[in-house]
Formats: sequence, structure tokens, C-alpha cells
Amino acid sequence: MDLHTWLVYLAAALALSLSPGPNGLLALTHGAMYGHRMTAYTILGGALGFMVLIALSMFGIGALLQASLMWLTVLKLVGGVYLVWLGVQLWRSPPMAMSMAALVGGASRARLFRQGFLSAATNPKGILFFAAFLPHFIDPKRDLWLQFAIMAGTFAVTEITYEFIVAFAAHRIKRWLARAGRRFNQACGGVFALLGIGLVLRD
Repeated sequence: MDLHTWLVYLAAALALSLSPGPNGLLALTHGAMYGHRMTAYTILGGALGFMVLIALSMFGIGALLQASLMWLTVLKLVGGVYLVWLGVQLWRSPPMAMSMAALVGGASRARLFRQGFLSAATNPKGILFFAAFLPHFIDPKRDLWLQFAIMAGTFAVTEITYEFIVAFAAHRIKRWLARAGRRFNQACGGVFALLGIGLVLRD
């Protein structure tokens, strides 16, 4: 992956991390209840879950590419349309609210790690998003394992950094989201729609 492609991928990963989602909500609620140190286990579990989704998406895409490179073009077009649709849905979604259900069962390190992992790995939209998102950055002429390491590592670092900030500032963030949550969703939705259009045009 060349530097320019990686920078575009990094910007897209930042947009994804900043958008409302189950793991961001979990980092927010756990940070508010248990503090940022304990929430580190939630965040690391979520990062591992995302890496599993990226692996499933990338190597599934790799299997298709072995059959025909035409599938890469198809995936890019479908992926761009999906990102635009996701942006519209996010724009229309209600403000992210605190969910106390995720907090039931205590705060052991293993439990928090497991909650973070399952929140990411079992999100039905997760693998669909990565399957739509990653083809724009895969170079079929280069080693897929190396590209996986770069993409998964970049996304994991981005997501961990963002969720640590959310957990550390949980009390202030939750009040702000209560006041400005809809505008935040609209801003993130607009970013996703523009990202989908830009990635299709870039190809």
C-alpha cells in the first residue's frame, strides 16, 4: 500500500471510528460507570473483534479475486453505493442514547473484554461494512497478508485511540451527545455519503 492510499484509508478509518456505533456507546457507558482504566479491557476486546471482521472480509474478498478481477470492480461499485446508503441511514437516525443493558453482570476484566469483543464481532453490519469498504484499498498485485496487517493495524490503533478518549471524557461526552446528538449523526452521515461517492469516483 503506497502512502497516498494509506492516507486515504486512514481518513476513512477515522470517519468510521468517529461515527456512532455499538462499541463507541459501550466505551462511553463503561467509561462513565467504571472509569477509563477498566474500560481499556472493553476497548481492547472491541479492537480484536474488529480485526476478526477485517480478516473475514479481506480474505473472503481475496478468494473472489482469485476467481476474477472483475469482482473487485463490482465490489467497489456496490461498496460505494452501500456507504452512501449507510450515510443516509445515519443522517436519519435518532441521537445515540445511554444503554444500561450492556452494563449488567459486573465489571470483571474478562467480562468487559468479552463484551467489547462480542459487540464488535457480532455486529451484523460490521462485516457488511468492511466488505464494502476494504475493496477500495486492496491491491490484488500485492501480498494480501501484508495489506491485512497494515489495514487491520491502522484501524485498530484509530479505534482504540478514539474509544480511549471517549472513555476518559465519558461524563462530558454523554451530556454533549444528549444535547447535540442529532447534529452529530447528521455530520457523520454526511461524511459517509461523501466518502462513498468519492471512493467510487476515485476508482
